[in-house]
Amino acid sequence: MAFNNLITRIISFFQAIWLFLLGLFSPAPLYKPVIIPPPENPDVLNLEDYRLVWSDEFDGTALNASKWKGFRCSGEKAAVRQGGYWHTDFASVGGGTLNISTEYYARGYKGGKPGWYSCGICTDGLFEQTYGYFEVRCILPKGSGLWAAFWLMPHNMSGSVGNGGTDGAELDVVESPNYHYKLSDNVNVVTSNIHYDGYGAEEQSECVATPFINDNDPYEEFNTYGVEWNENEYIFYINGIETGRSSFGGISRVPEYLLLTVEVGGSNGRAGASWAGKALPKDAETTDFVVDYVRAYSRNSA
Repeated sequence: MAFNNLITRIISFFQAIWLFLLGLFSPAPLYKPVIIPPPENPDVLNLEDYRLVWSDEFDGTALNASKWKGFRCSGEKAAVRQGGYWHTDFASVGGGTLNISTEYYARGYKGGKPGWYSCGICTDGLFEQTYGYFEVRCILPKGSGLWAAFWLMPHNMSGSVGNGGTDGAELDVVESPNYHYKLSDNVNVVTSNIHYDGYGAEEQSECVATPFINDNDPYEEFNTYGVEWNENEYIFYINGIETGRSSFGGISRVPEYLLLTVEVGGSNGRAGASWAGKALPKDAETTDFVVDYVRAYSRNSA
């Protein structure tokens, strides 16, 4: 057993060096490379002091309208989002999971323009919380040129500048723009990020972690991704193991809602090169963003 642990640590050491070099010379640098440690690592999430206050297990046959709504898309009209379009039809529930699909429509969808169609959903106006632990269990979509995300957002993100992140910060628990590394180098890398002070010239951002997932291929198997948000810091986890922590910009002290999204790189509805790699071609084979559950916890003392 000791010998096997030694071999695992040696392999992890060389993987860390290789991933660091990859980040230095890649067109979309990977900051702070972190390899998910082995299961015996002591920094394992403990939810003993937390209680479950909100969840969706996606056990029904349709999206629960009391828990989710389209994010910047609703009704029968598609909305431009980055290099594609969002329409709520592309978020479906069945077989115990939520599936957000990404598909190309040469003639457009329901009167929309030709392009890639996917979806974003959120709990804005339905559920929000200040502090707690938030987690998703999911399989990330295959495809260079697109990315899925589970994130938290305050109501005033775009209009509040000058107070750091204390009056609201975008918390990207997991984003998956690195499938192009999987294709070229068989590297499973995701990313966790923080943004505050809007999305203009004053925007501030930090990449907290770019974890390397040794086991449980995130594009083939379920993994859990979570963030513990408390009064002092944000702590990010994969499968209950800490991947990074930060208090960048000061801690958000306002309620935030949850989002699940899939975006195509580009602009004005036209696919283009982005941090997710080359533009998504019209004939690309992509797979769904498959979500088993989303859960939100609050501290027992809160």
